[in-house]
Amino acid sequence: MADGELLFPAHFRDPGQLALVEILEDGRLFEQLDVHGGEGTTRDNAGQVKRWVTAADIVTALRFPLAVLFPLVRSPGWQLAIVAAAAASDMADGFLARRVGPSRAGAILDPIADKVFMAVAFVTIARRGLLTWYELVGVLLRDILAVLAFLGTWLLRRPVALPARAGGKAVTIMQLLTLVAAITDWTYTRHLAWATVAIAVYAIWDYGRTAARRSARAARSIAQRTE
Repeated sequence: MADGELLFPAHFRDPGQLALVEILEDGRLFEQLDVHGGEGTTRDNAGQVKRWVTAADIVTALRFPLAVLFPLVRSPGWQLAIVAAAAASDMADGFLARRVGPSRAGAILDPIADKVFMAVAFVTIARRGLLTWYELVGVLLRDILAVLAFLGTWLLRRPVALPARAGGKAVTIMQLLTLVAAITDWTYTRHLAWATVAIAVYAIWDYGRTAARRSARAARSIAQRTE
């Protein structure tokens, strides 16, 4: 998860330019889509046109069949193996993305794969009675708000890039630990889930504060240029 993080409204100097930025928890470079007029091109930080798909995206896509397989497997051992494979693919795609460069598909594919796997895995766990519905919502709160924020900024066409922060990384780690605890039927699974909720609330507040500061700085910069 790991994951892309929140997208928030911001102001752009050039109203003819749309930048769609997805921040990835694994430390990938920003994925930016620039649309000038009716012609769209995507480039990396070096100005090179990005490929549509890379090896990193193929590794990322492996999390979709893993998400389908997870609820079908009853053995705790196999479920742990699936979680480990998903976590390994998340680390591997980040490493490959840094080696071969970002792609056009990766900016969207990676966070979707993360959130789909986490949602399916936790719903499966909750159906076993190991988590209540409100604990389920709490554990996935960061991801739910990230999706809503993305949809909101996509509709407004005014997103802003936020770098990955420690709180977001901590949420991803705690989600994985909660999954492992639930699968192994650990006594303190619910305690771990509530710790995840607390960290998620902090991460959301931290990203909101950072977004507000960046938006304020952008507004001041625009005001100074127009004076």
